[in-house]
Amino acid sequence: MAVSVAVLRTVFGILGNIISFFVCLAPIPTFVRIYKRKSSEGYQSIPYVIALFSAMLWIYYAMIKKNVMVMITINTVSLVIQIFYISFYLFYAPKKEKTLTVKFVLFVDVFAFGLIFFLTYFLLHGEKRVQVLGYVCMVFSLCVFVAPLGIIRKVIKTRSAEFMPFSLSFFLTLSAVMWFFYGLLSKDMNIALPNVLGFIFGVLQMILYLIYKKPGTKVLEPPVINLQEISDHVVDVVRLSSMVCSSQMRTLVPQDSADMEDTITIDEKIKGDIEKMKESKEMFLISKN
Repeated sequence: MAVSVAVLRTVFGILGNIISFFVCLAPIPTFVRIYKRKSSEGYQSIPYVIALFSAMLWIYYAMIKKNVMVMITINTVSLVIQIFYISFYLFYAPKKEKTLTVKFVLFVDVFAFGLIFFLTYFLLHGEKRVQVLGYVCMVFSLCVFVAPLGIIRKVIKTRSAEFMPFSLSFFLTLSAVMWFFYGLLSKDMNIALPNVLGFIFGVLQMILYLIYKKPGTKVLEPPVINLQEISDHVVDVVRLSSMVCSSQMRTLVPQDSADMEDTITIDEKIKGDIEKMKESKEMFLISKN
């Protein structure tokens, strides 16, 4: 029994929704790391800003074209998640990155989308509006897949895949396959064509990850400074140095009565210095507590 095109299209649309949802969740490890470091330094917000813009465009396109509910559902979910990611990034971003991200959001997600909406909704009508809007969506879908090029360049330059999660690359590739077949069966090249490039970039990212992945590498945590141990160590070093100096002086210097008096004076001075160090240590610990 042959499966109809409509059934296959529906199946690929549902699979596309499910996998795209995992694509949206793939950056979670990145944001967990940002949370642990309390800083977003080393990561970029550009992919999330562009992904938000793409979701907004596809929702608009699906509402204009109609009969593409699968595009509305997943892009609405993506829109909400991308807003959360950008907000989380801004909370932990350095001042410079925070300013650049806000400017980028205002320029792309507010100004650019508003301009596209105004021009297509008020100046175009019917099939022409759908066609032009489809071209616009296709161009910016390509931008979503091209956005990781900055990360790819960084991976090659640093020879480290730390900032390119494998899970995101894998799910992007799988999602591109599903949406390609959905667009092909729907005879909508605006959906199918961008996912060809998405598949290529996804495979490239996975290959680079396997090449530059460094197993067993961990982010070095700053050492914890124990002031108690430092003060004990200082006193021990002084005590040891005094013992060594005293023994060497007794061995090398003739021990006549005058020399003995000098040695005793030196020993008493060293002992006095040790007592002062102990008192300084006790005062330091008292002030600390």
